[in-house]
Amino acid sequence: MDGGGGGRGRTETIMREIERLRAEREELDRRIRLLESQLRVGGAPLPPSLPAEAEATGLQLQPAAAAGLTVDMINRYTRHLLLPDFGIEGQRKLSQSSILLVGAGALGSPVAMYLAASGVGCLGIVDADQVQIGNLHRQVIHIEAYIGQPKVKSAAAACRAINSSIKVFEYHITLNPSNALDIVRQYDIVIDTTDNLPSRYMISDCCVLMNKPLISGAAVGLEGQLTVYHHNGSPCYRCIVPNPPPPATSQSYSDNGILGALPGVIGCLQALEAIKVASAVGEPLCGRMLLFDALSSHIRIDKIHGSLPSCKVCGKNPVFTKEDFGKFDYESFTQSSMSKKSKKLSLSNLLPENARVSCTHYKRLLDIGRPHLLLDVRPAHHFQIASIAHSINIPLPELEEKLPLLRDSMRRVAAADEPLLGSNRRQTQHCPLYVICRRGDDSQVAVHILRENGFLFASDVAGGLESWAKEVDPSFPLY
Repeated sequence: MDGGGGGRGRTETIMREIERLRAEREELDRRIRLLESQLRVGGAPLPPSLPAEAEATGLQLQPAAAAGLTVDMINRYTRHLLLPDFGIEGQRKLSQSSILLVGAGALGSPVAMYLAASGVGCLGIVDADQVQIGNLHRQVIHIEAYIGQPKVKSAAAACRAINSSIKVFEYHITLNPSNALDIVRQYDIVIDTTDNLPSRYMISDCCVLMNKPLISGAAVGLEGQLTVYHHNGSPCYRCIVPNPPPPATSQSYSDNGILGALPGVIGCLQALEAIKVASAVGEPLCGRMLLFDALSSHIRIDKIHGSLPSCKVCGKNPVFTKEDFGKFDYESFTQSSMSKKSKKLSLSNLLPENARVSCTHYKRLLDIGRPHLLLDVRPAHHFQIASIAHSINIPLPELEEKLPLLRDSMRRVAAADEPLLGSNRRQTQHCPLYVICRRGDDSQVAVHILRENGFLFASDVAGGLESWAKEVDPSFPLY
């Protein structure tokens, strides 16, 4: 009995050892399959130990094998991969694409962040400006710590913080005809998020010459728009706007303001269109323009014509060459500036020198108490933001109809006995009139109107309130 019991004990021991070894073998097989999967993903050849039974069954041991996605990429972009219409192939194409973003401002902020997060292979960012505190309500890629530093540096740091696996290249320059061709040729897709007319024409022309699709967006005030140019038969910008509109009709953030969330909406849509073009998924906005009204949240998509056969840049017989591009003066063509740094006063020759005074000269008049009237011709809501003490507001479009009211105001100033006027009443016989605006353009137009209507002592305060803040009162708010 003891011998039989000992035999059963040995048998049970052997069976337990067999089970343990089988478990170890299964664990080793599992680890081998995992390593084989990683080799597939990385593009390395599989070892010859691939189980023949797996081949025979036709099972796909690693669905991402043909896509070239790493395990880290699968983990990061898993929600993309789960989309049947996007999936592995869409992510692979996106991860192999290169996109150039022109502008790291309000529109560029969401574009850059979403492209980086979505896994674009290479992202180039072009912008010549620095981060300012007035940017932060809409340019959400930037933070206070980067105020005064280049926007491209701030944007690139944010993109790398979101996704360290992508390549980000910084171009702290203004894109212009001398450098655009060399930069654009390195990328598959271009996104225009600029806010000036000459850049829109230049970027569009460059994309046609380099045969690159262009995702173009715009947002100002409470309205935005979006389309895809030069892709799948869609027109270029010159096809839609052959001749630039008058400079006075062009709108900008700095002149008309913008609700901070609006460029977020348009910028996200630009990123979406870029992803669709890069991945060849869905139907991009080619030959269609999306129009968005922020107040009503109404979105309208209008059909636009295709590429015009007669277009000098993208038509059947184009006459605009790369050589022409390098010499073309887009600022003269549009009568507007490509960058804030190069902006010049367009009305500098409207008035004679004796009809203008500097801000420091006007400050001396205040200090000595010389009787006068200061007329501010900005829009009423600008006047409410900030103004110089004792000034009155008549917006420029209302000036001519309110000239009688202005004469009454001047008579009251001449008759008043306030510290500003001093005690010498003879000074009020010809009460001087000084005119100021935000930057010094509208005030010159106003002085021209006033002098033509008998206000011979009207003078422009050159440079407007921006010069006042820089030269006289640093505490005066710039906006």
